[in-house]
Amino acid sequence: MASGSEQYGIAALWEQSDYVGKGVFVILGVMSLWSWWVMINKWLDQRSLRKVADEAEKSFWSSGSLQEGLGKLKGKLNPFRDIAQEGMKALDHHRRQTQDVASNIDLADFVETNVQKQSDMLASYLQNGMVVLASVGATAPFVGLFGTVWGIYNALIAISIAGQASLDKVAGPIGEALIMTAIGLFVAVPAVLAFNALTRANKQLMERVGYFSHDVQAALVAGARPAASAAPRK
Repeated sequence: MASGSEQYGIAALWEQSDYVGKGVFVILGVMSLWSWWVMINKWLDQRSLRKVADEAEKSFWSSGSLQEGLGKLKGKLNPFRDIAQEGMKALDHHRRQTQDVASNIDLADFVETNVQKQSDMLASYLQNGMVVLASVGATAPFVGLFGTVWGIYNALIAISIAGQASLDKVAGPIGEALIMTAIGLFVAVPAVLAFNALTRANKQLMERVGYFSHDVQAALVAGARPAASAAPRK
């Protein structure tokens, strides 16, 4: 006779589940792995971007010129370098145009438009994967609940066919089916917490990028960085 731990539990639920029940298991497993993959990659990306931001705020503005500062911004993914580079290209392009053409667009507006494109591209990049976390956090509990309802439905049918409706015969299968709801919550909770934490970190990064962008625009257009304009640390 099987012991209680062998008779009930996740392994027993998997063995006794039909294709629908096993499908729910697989879906929740995929959702969990996918969300953890996104969480880890987003955390690594944000850590890298924070280091890049620290380096940009430290070395770029301490350089003798914008061109020299641009050379100090390294890394494969460096939005601060892209912003400064795009701003300098916009300034050079505007100056090289004929006076009639250049006068159609104000220098400050032209530089701001080109710099803003880089900021928008970074904002879009930071949002990659966030929809996965939001979707998993919103749907995983309902997927688990569906598995529980399906498990209870099958358990009640089996009990009805067997003609045994004692408490021990009912409580076991139904309690086993409730594991599905617990798994759904186990998948959803980390995704929701990670989504909130990553959203806050994205906001902080974009604030630092915004401060840097405005300073670059001021330096290119007015020839000097605004005093005391460094981004506040959080």
